[in-house]
Amino acid sequence: MDLFDSNSSERASLPRNMIENSMFEEEPDVVDLAKDSTAFPTFPALDPDEVTYEPRSSRLLVRGLGENDMDDDEEDCESSARLLGMSFMNRSSAHRSNSSPYTRQAPPRSCSRPSSRTIVVCVLFLVIVASVTMVFYFLPGCTFTKAGCHKPNKTNPIEPVYPISTNGELFPWAQLRLPQSIKPLSYDLTLNPDLDKMTFTGRTVISMSILHSTNRIVFHGANLNITKATFKLGDGQASDVTILEYKPRQQLAVNFSEELKAGQYCVLTMEYSANFSNAYDGFYKSFYIDKDRNKRYPLVLAATQFEPLSARKAFPCFDEPAFKATFLIKISRKKTYMTLSNMPKAKSTNLSNGLVQDEFEKTSVNMSTYLVAFIVADFTPNTKNVSETQVSVYSVPEKNGHTEYALTITSKLLEFYNNFFDINYPLKKLDLVAIPDFLAGAMENLGLITFRETTLLVGKESSLLEKQVVASVIAHELAHQWFGNLVTMTWWNDLWLNEGFATYMEYMSLQEVSPDLETGNLFLSVRFRALDKDALNSSHAVSTDVNTTEQVEEMFDSVSYEKGASILLMLNASFPGDQQFRKGIIEYLKQFSGLNTDTDDLWNSLTQEIVNERGKSKTDGCQSAACTDKSTHHMNVSQMMTSWTSQKGFPLVTVNLMGNQVTLAQEHFLLTSDNTTHTLWHIPVTYVNDSCSLAPECRQVFTLKNKSDTFKLSENVTWLKLNYKNTGFYIVDYGKDGWSALAQALFSNVGVLTHEDRASLIHNIFALSRYQSLLIAFSDETDTETSPVTEALLQLNNIYRQLEKRQESNLNFIMSTFRNLTAKQTWEEEENVSKQELRSALLEMACNLNDENCTQQATSLFKKYMESNGTLRIPGDLQQTVFTVAGRSDETWDALFNIYVHATYDSEKRKMLKGLASTQNPQRLVQILSFGLRGSLIQTQELPLVISTMCQSFAGCLFAWDFIQENWDRLIEKFPIGSFAIQAIIKSVTSQSSTQAQLNKVQAFFSGLKERGSQMRSVQEALETIKLNQRWMDRNLPTLQKWL
Repeated sequence: MDLFDSNSSERASLPRNMIENSMFEEEPDVVDLAKDSTAFPTFPALDPDEVTYEPRSSRLLVRGLGENDMDDDEEDCESSARLLGMSFMNRSSAHRSNSSPYTRQAPPRSCSRPSSRTIVVCVLFLVIVASVTMVFYFLPGCTFTKAGCHKPNKTNPIEPVYPISTNGELFPWAQLRLPQSIKPLSYDLTLNPDLDKMTFTGRTVISMSILHSTNRIVFHGANLNITKATFKLGDGQASDVTILEYKPRQQLAVNFSEELKAGQYCVLTMEYSANFSNAYDGFYKSFYIDKDRNKRYPLVLAATQFEPLSARKAFPCFDEPAFKATFLIKISRKKTYMTLSNMPKAKSTNLSNGLVQDEFEKTSVNMSTYLVAFIVADFTPNTKNVSETQVSVYSVPEKNGHTEYALTITSKLLEFYNNFFDINYPLKKLDLVAIPDFLAGAMENLGLITFRETTLLVGKESSLLEKQVVASVIAHELAHQWFGNLVTMTWWNDLWLNEGFATYMEYMSLQEVSPDLETGNLFLSVRFRALDKDALNSSHAVSTDVNTTEQVEEMFDSVSYEKGASILLMLNASFPGDQQFRKGIIEYLKQFSGLNTDTDDLWNSLTQEIVNERGKSKTDGCQSAACTDKSTHHMNVSQMMTSWTSQKGFPLVTVNLMGNQVTLAQEHFLLTSDNTTHTLWHIPVTYVNDSCSLAPECRQVFTLKNKSDTFKLSENVTWLKLNYKNTGFYIVDYGKDGWSALAQALFSNVGVLTHEDRASLIHNIFALSRYQSLLIAFSDETDTETSPVTEALLQLNNIYRQLEKRQESNLNFIMSTFRNLTAKQTWEEEENVSKQELRSALLEMACNLNDENCTQQATSLFKKYMESNGTLRIPGDLQQTVFTVAGRSDETWDALFNIYVHATYDSEKRKMLKGLASTQNPQRLVQILSFGLRGSLIQTQELPLVISTMCQSFAGCLFAWDFIQENWDRLIEKFPIGSFAIQAIIKSVTSQSSTQAQLNKVQAFFSGLKERGSQMRSVQEALETIKLNQRWMDRNLPTLQKWL
């Protein structure tokens, strides 16, 4: 939106301060002078929260011109068939009207050309005006206030310029983050939900401490109708106050005529009403059908999802992670419902209106607002006592039989974490609740963890792969009870401290607690995907600036999760011994228990542990690992790891082996090669060689800190393999001779390297665009282990999908490469997880490529399943393949849809949905998308999955792209801008595009969104990916065609 709209002539005549105030309604620009005393050394000390306005009229002029200057690139939305360069269903594109405001009009022929004298006079006039403006703006010592610039300000602080609140008054704050002058101590929340009217009322009492003298209190609130507010200072009388609201930042404020003094205590009480959220955040409604009780109409429940910025939608609060407090929560309900919250229930009271009020114990630990949770529903529990904690798994009544596995694995994990962290879980109860409508996979609310049904519930006959999904999510959320809940990041820029640690512990804990789930392959795969994303110029540092609400949402991505976990794995692998990392983590948790931290706090704790261990080494005769391992003897964790968290991307390590001399060099691996950087990393380079390559004892370490370095081996070797088991976050180029030596070694004995090392070679080859070497290496199919084969399948499938969208799908090279290995797979029950993963990947690939034998087997199995009325069990790892084949057939699609509608087992139901979305039938594609958008028959939370599945085919992606363009505004009503769901949708419809026409259309659509999503990082990632795909195809397609 142009800052100066059609009424610009009226705006221009307004006083300067009125124009500035109106500008703040969109994006106030402020400078905190309190943090930069050197800029104005003569000013007295300011309120720590005071800000001043930075003049920017020239910047506004440039932005105004840029946003109005539409050219021919602003096109109408044609059909996606035209987007991909072909006619589809004879749909014609709409032509731009001649009256379109975006069309350049020819200048009127009646205009005469100005004379030279006129031009000279105009130019001179503009130069004078510009000069005068610059003098006024850059005059030394000039203080800019609402009154203008009268004289140098030597004595008084600058009067800040604030935005306008909803009632027309000035709002006393102009930044995203709240002032630090007030600290909330406790909340007393009373909530009265009405599940019939879909509304709720509330009463919030916030007790606060004044840290810095101030005359305002600023906090958060969104979509709340505050009907009454009172304020009490110390032991004084409560008095009515006016609540100001600034909606663009979802902030509320109270102004005071007299200054509140540091050290005082105060209480703010508010009564309010609100509607339940229609999205998946805040206090929202959910529906389900209880078939066990013969209730065919929807039943209603209410649940919460507050992370990252939605507690403010349920109650007024200081909605930032650093504002920790205690909470006392009371909720009223009908007698047919039950309630849950973070703490155990303290008492229930019958109210005069026939309702019951449940009061919960006051939280025993301080916690951030995003961790508050409460539920009003009719759920049934499955309960067990574990280590003095009551563990309960809740579900809708008909699915209570699917809670046993979750209860069992939670009990094991809770005991493991209590021991590993040397800190017991702090509450007396731990609830895990399956919510029918829930967007995220799960949410780690303290004491009340909420889940999707598909990530918590599994049947007794479920496959180990299905149990692996549930166990992984539970392990992740339980780890958060320490990392995130007990110790919390100060601000969202360090989200990785929560999510990276929880992701790392998720895999590490399950390898100890349930090794039969074989999560190592899964962790390896997610590390590869994190590398893929971080190789883009549009990536970001693990710890990066977060200055808008959209940027907060976008932090929930693979960099915070998987890259965060990957660098922790690399750090742990570089520690001497197997306990130092754990000891450093325990020290970190104990030192900052109940507090907020940043990344440096973690590194300092781990560095201190090394110092402590080194001190012990001197007293025990230098027998410990810290003393004998020279590579880490002088290790400074902060110095090493800052290079991994403060800059985006990762290094490419090149290796040159000459006899026993090894030369290593590093550079930023960036797929967009025209944006080279000169960053360096401290890389713990691990390596093995032909004399010893499999056992952990074979691993050696060299720390590469400089651009290049050289070291010598104890003897001459034939080859080196760097990055042992891919524990480091970097890729390696061995040069022509190095690759040749490794290939020859693998041809001679494929088991000469671990399966993780073989998979990493495959990933590195593709990252370096050496696909031909890979195809040759796999032509004899000697490798049959899961991780190398599945990585190769994924990489080759990405190429195939790009070829398909260029109508080059006749290049069906994948099936010929893996035909023999695929033919060896059976269709019976398989107990081993790795074999299930391998079989699932191979058969799904074969059926997707219409291999006749595969489709016949899948079709036969589905018909037997139908004839048995669902009593015949399809092996869990084969269900997706079978349902996809059924969904692609017009003969069985309706039968599959009918089974899906009546299915109750959630994991199986989701696989059916993917099968339904695999159809090529246009009418059915439209039907599925319509159901998903409305939330009828198909839950809206599943739209990202539906779109991702549709985009695996050419026709499906056409419809998905059209659907997104036509329904963008409705999508961002359900899924916040920048959220993981929106990121997934954008990636699905763009990641396999590779032509200029596709790039132009994607760019035109997203640039036209303006504040509705045009600046998202995921959009920049999508555009960059298309350009890279285009470049790769242009360079390699002719060679690929010839070679095949």
